[in-house]
Amino acid sequence: MKNPVPQAASLLLEKLMLLVHIRPLPAGSGGETPPPAPGYYDTSCFKRGDLLEVPRTLFIHFGIYLGENRVAHMMPDILPSITSDRRQIQQVVTNKRLILGVIARTASVRVDTVEDFAYGGSILVNHMDRLFEDQVLGNEEAARRAEKLVGATAYSLLWNNCEHFVTYCRYGAAVSFQTDKFCETVKMIIRDQRSVLASVLLGLASIVCLGVAPSTTLPTIFIPFFLWMAG
Repeated sequence: MKNPVPQAASLLLEKLMLLVHIRPLPAGSGGETPPPAPGYYDTSCFKRGDLLEVPRTLFIHFGIYLGENRVAHMMPDILPSITSDRRQIQQVVTNKRLILGVIARTASVRVDTVEDFAYGGSILVNHMDRLFEDQVLGNEEAARRAEKLVGATAYSLLWNNCEHFVTYCRYGAAVSFQTDKFCETVKMIIRDQRSVLASVLLGLASIVCLGVAPSTTLPTIFIPFFLWMAG
């Protein structure tokens, strides 16, 4: 049977980097990839309050459609914590602002055009409704919840990200299936006795990058370390 640890470790490290929603730069270019021109997406099938998903290579970005080609979505951003100039904050978020926002654990729920939100990716509409069944709120209620949250907010890669934002708005419960998958990957690595050192290093990396780990996982992270040192 193929050892799942290398694959799980690779997914873990990739998630640490990709969950910050860093946009890929074109080869040989030092600038940001320009978003598609207005009208690139057909918004006639979108309804106010729809939950929009943009699948990436290893993660998904989420937003709530507000109508008139506008999408509310959460993005890590350092600017709201250092300036109140709305004109600067409303500019398209650069990679540098994203990374600094993740480090500072600050973000903003912002309203962008569909083109800026999707950034060339394909869009799924209300794809998560099947997972929540009778919990789906009315479209207008979802849109109003999103509008009330527009502005600066705290951010965490795992505990308060764009998926938590949209599930709260549309289903009334802030959850993240991407976070659940990430945590299961961490547990898989930690429980495998063949990867004790990797468990320690990845556990420490998750604490440094993501903040203090939940109290229930801290003992699991450090017990393999002491066993490894004692061995």
